Amino acid sequence: MAVKIRLRRMGQKKAPFYRIIVADSNSPRDGKCIEEIGTYDPNTDPSTFKVDAELAKKWLSNGAQPTEVVGKIFKAAGIEK
Repeated sequence: MAVKIRLRRMGQKKAPFYRIIVADSNSPRDGKCIEEIGTYDPNTDPSTFKVDAELAKKWLSNGAQPTEVVGKIFKAAGIEK
């Protein structure tokens, strides 16, 4: 089972809000997830995010692959493998 750390879209039309989740790579974007580890809000200026660093590091060490956007958020938060 390939595990990805990616975004789940929430919020209203034209006002997206995202949750950073850990999910199986075959599950749909807004489908079942294994664990929720943070949030990301691109509507604010500057964009805001909250990430549980302990959970993120745990999943990265277990082999979960972050998507490109989540990787940038982790880099901004100071989270490395």
